[in-house]
This record gives sequence, C-alpha cells and structure tokens, in this order.
Amino acid sequence: MHSLDENRQPPKITRFLADEGETDSFGAQLAAVLTPGLVITLSGELGAGKTALVRAMLRALGYLEKVKSPTYTLVEFYVVSSLYLYHFDFYRFNDPHEWDEAGFREYFNENSVCLVEWPEKADGLLPRPDIRISLSVRDAGRDVVVESGSEKGRQCLQKLGAS
Repeated sequence: MHSLDENRQPPKITRFLADEGETDSFGAQLAAVLTPGLVITLSGELGAGKTALVRAMLRALGYLEKVKSPTYTLVEFYVVSSLYLYHFDFYRFNDPHEWDEAGFREYFNENSVCLVEWPEKADGLLPRPDIRISLSVRDAGRDVVVESGSEKGRQCLQKLGAS
C-alpha cells in the first residue's frame, strides 16, 4: 500500500555527512533496511553524491565489482543479498516520456528495488517513491534529507531511527 495516514507526519532523517566515510556508513544503514518493492529517488545537483550513496549501499550489501553511474546506460542492474536492484539515472532525459519509451515501467515491481537519480526528469511518470533522498553539497561534505512517501518507506525510516 502506498499511502500514509494523513494525520501522521512522515518520518524524516536529516544528516550532515562530513566525508566519504560518513557517506559510506549512512549508505550501509540504508542498505540494511532495503526490501523488495521499494522505489527510492535521489535528488540533488551534479556532484552532490547521489551515485556515491548508491555505491555505498551496494558495497554494504556485498557487491564488490565496480559501481558505475548509469548516466549513459540509463540503468545498471545488480543482484546482491537476494535483492534485484535497478540503478537508474535520468539526467540525460530531455522529455519525461523517454521513461515510458525506454520500457522501464516493468522494472518497478514488488520484486525489485529501484534507485532513481534525477527523478524529476521523468516528471510524474514514475511510481510514487517510498523513500525520497535529497542531497546537497555543504563545505567538504553533504547534507542529506531522507523522507518517506509511503507506509513501506515510513517503516524503513523508523528502522533507521527517524525522528
């Protein structure tokens, strides 16, 4: 179910990640709560750390190969810890309908975890995200805000100790 009790404020996590080590640590915490069927969006300007956070999640799940940004391929597929993960990057989209035309809809199902960079480039065509992650550069690190967008997302954030 993708709805929240409207009387409840969705959980939210706000952190400053001072360096790569803290980003890796937070990625590992996120990886620990991943379950099949999640849609997670990652927003932020170029260089904010979207792919770095995805890489940290994959490493924490035991993926040892190189983790590439799917900027040119649009999607990279990983099978780790019995999870099917699809890492999308829609930065190069010029029209939201490119998402439909690429045939990506079928990847968003109850058996896979979809991690989506630049979700705004598929403007309104993506399924509602369970978790929204926003990253922004600050000093030598980054600020991260993680919010739930569904009951499943709320449960994940509660496991992370969201306020």
